Amino acid sequence: VVRDHRGRKRNGQVIRSSEELILVQVFEGTDDMDLENTWVRFLETPYEIALSRDVLGRVFNGVGVPQDNRPPITSRLRRNVNGSPANPAMRAYPREFIQTGISTIDGLNSLVRGQKLPIFSGSGLPHNNLVAQIVRQAKLPGEESQFAVVFAAMGVSYDDARFFQEEFESSGVLGNVVMFVNLAVAPPIESLILPRTALTVAEYLAFDLDLHVLVVLTDMTHYSEALREVATAKGDVPARKGYPGYLYSDLAEIYERA
Repeated sequence: VVRDHRGRKRNGQVIRSSEELILVQVFEGTDDMDLENTWVRFLETPYEIALSRDVLGRVFNGVGVPQDNRPPITSRLRRNVNGSPANPAMRAYPREFIQTGISTIDGLNSLVRGQKLPIFSGSGLPHNNLVAQIVRQAKLPGEESQFAVVFAAMGVSYDDARFFQEEFESSGVLGNVVMFVNLAVAPPIESLILPRTALTVAEYLAFDLDLHVLVVLTDMTHYSEALREVATAKGDVPARKGYPGYLYSDLAEIYERA
């Protein structure tokens, strides 16, 4: 925990240590922090978030702080956002068709429960509309089941964040959606913790509450750019296009959890 000269608390993670110094990554950014008047307390635990059924219908930022003018989640159950390793051999074989209502997906690249579907898009194309449509329409045919949706948006503008919230409200699915929104003006480090926070909530809804869960992460380009920015500031050796060499293992870790 990091406390600045105004008494405001921020969350941090130790990423490097030596006999001379300790490097702390501050999730909420380091704006308006005076190093001489900053207090750091080491909790000796990874970053954890509180989990409860009450997360449904809520809007949070990347570190799990409410953004909907409602009180924070209070629960005795707290989990490490980095997750636990899963045995791939124990996964159920993916068989159940998920109907998205989009003919090109359902007919040519059909999605089944337990599977990942990447959507590649270019700048200026209506990928946000497509994502919102999938969240509105996704269902398991022949079942009265409704998906709980964990929606995580990284590096989005105010307009895009408002668009998603209004889309979910107008279609009546917001009560079943957990939204994590990281705005473009927020510190890039928040983008790096956001998919892990969102996937921790998704794992809780699926494995503890036995719900069908649809996870939407948009978009991973912003995540990669944030990782590049933070890695450059840390002095990591850049690889192709300036991205750090561990970008690909970092992405694989997130995709495997999904």
